[in-house]
Amino acid sequence: MWAAAPALLLLLLLLLPLARLWRRGAARLEPAGRAVLITGCDSGFGHLLALRLHRLGFTVFAGCLCPGGDGAQRLQREAGGAGRLRVLRLDVTRARDVRAAKELVLSHLPERGFWGLVNNAGISTFGETGWLPMETYEKFADVNLLGSIRTTLAFLPLLRKYKGRIVFMSSIIAYFTLGNGIYSMTKAAIEKFCDALRLEMKKFGVQVCIIQPGNYAPSTKIQPPLSAEEIWSELSEEEKAVYSKEYVQERANFFNSILSEGSTNGSEVVDAMVDALTSPAPKARYMVAKLKEKVLVFVCALFPTVVMDSVLSYALSK
Repeated sequence: MWAAAPALLLLLLLLLPLARLWRRGAARLEPAGRAVLITGCDSGFGHLLALRLHRLGFTVFAGCLCPGGDGAQRLQREAGGAGRLRVLRLDVTRARDVRAAKELVLSHLPERGFWGLVNNAGISTFGETGWLPMETYEKFADVNLLGSIRTTLAFLPLLRKYKGRIVFMSSIIAYFTLGNGIYSMTKAAIEKFCDALRLEMKKFGVQVCIIQPGNYAPSTKIQPPLSAEEIWSELSEEEKAVYSKEYVQERANFFNSILSEGSTNGSEVVDAMVDALTSPAPKARYMVAKLKEKVLVFVCALFPTVVMDSVLSYALSK
């Protein structure tokens, strides 16, 4: 049996692309009468996706941290006041907000039910490991990781009932880090949560997809530039004794230069999110990144750690 395993694995690898092509040739999903809940719609990808899905015909529940804020108000105006897009308060760190969101969805379900959950809400910051207090680590874990889990657990019964889709916003930063280890940590954790969930949900007909954008900081505004003065003022006395202000300035300049090189075309990522929700054969992972970013991920995934450490150390030294 085991002797035949390599041949069977090779056959499977050859047949899988053909099966995917056949399935993707099937009719795409009919959005009308299906509901989708999106978190983090105040700005960025969530805002763009809510508008796109609304235009496609979905019933959209757009979760916003500040439903009275400029982003949420603009979203309602851009949707044209149509009843198929509802803005609701949704802080994914608050269990009562998640419960209220579920109650609202249940009371306004369209005829075809609840189709999709998009866990998009997230925050980012810059800083070496010792620069950030424990409270910041706890906040990031609560928003980026536990927030997605909290919302997913609440809506799992509906997703199982309607055999829907769950989409998670990850990042290529799940594979490596360049000065934002706290963000990388949460994205690596959400990837593993999704891997477990994807396998467990197959028996219910629920599909789980991960979106892995590259650098889209200018498009999403998730990470504004940071000044060395801001960083320095937040450092503990112990850290100030170790790092000079000049070093902090160098690191801030380096990180800000990376941010400025990011793509402004957030529609590329939204295209992947829409495919994950509507394709008859969605991918488990959608990597939407520049070639050099994909190469970096490839090196990280396939080469020994010492090689990746050397590449990243060289980049940091420049």
